[in-house]
Amino acid sequence: MTAVSGSPVVISASGNTALRVVSTLPDPEAGWRLVHHLARFVDEALVPGVVCVIPTYDAALVEIDPAEVSLERLADYLRRVVEELDHDRPLTERPRTFDVPVLYDTEGELDLAMVAAAQGIGIDEVIRLHSGPTYVVRCLGSPGGSPMLDGPAFPRPVPRLASPRAHVPQGVVSVAGRQATITPAAAPGGWPLIGRTPLTVLDLAAEPFVPYEPGDLIRFRAIGRDAYEALLGDRMAAR
Repeated sequence: MTAVSGSPVVISASGNTALRVVSTLPDPEAGWRLVHHLARFVDEALVPGVVCVIPTYDAALVEIDPAEVSLERLADYLRRVVEELDHDRPLTERPRTFDVPVLYDTEGELDLAMVAAAQGIGIDEVIRLHSGPTYVVRCLGSPGGSPMLDGPAFPRPVPRLASPRAHVPQGVVSVAGRQATITPAAAPGGWPLIGRTPLTVLDLAAEPFVPYEPGDLIRFRAIGRDAYEALLGDRMAAR
């Protein structure tokens, strides 16, 4: 498959059972909105043969059942849909805000001091820069629907760990490159860990399993150990 002249996306095969739809819009915000509007449209339309749609920052992966639809036919359909989408429309008309308390790693149990040293700034400045912005949930990542966020305004990208951890507990707050996230479920990981939230993010008994969706907002707030213990296990919820 090749790009169509003038189209705001490039659609290409990803193996034999998926299409990758990548925004070509020069504005990253518009490209992000476009691929998420597309994903939501396809989900809601219950397009025959589509198994799932996974949107990210500027692309969406559309997985199919080849017994029901061909890649070529679906690509033509997606191009028509994209032409009708308004990528200037907000992804979420009324985004919810989630306040996330964080016990930052000032006692040196995790990687906060390492991140500060790599940035050439103090630990307090790392905390200030991380807890200052209101972050947009760009997409859901692994493990367990991690909220993928643009990172803090650190002086430079945060390097990943040279040796990834075999086990990262749920609730850790981490940064890497120009991104930030929370880990909802225990898993291996190579991102530097700068703190922990006492909140339960992933709830397999709830629907959906995580309370936020792309377009919602997250704010981090520094707390002490006593507050951490008092809030431990509370469900993450919009304020």
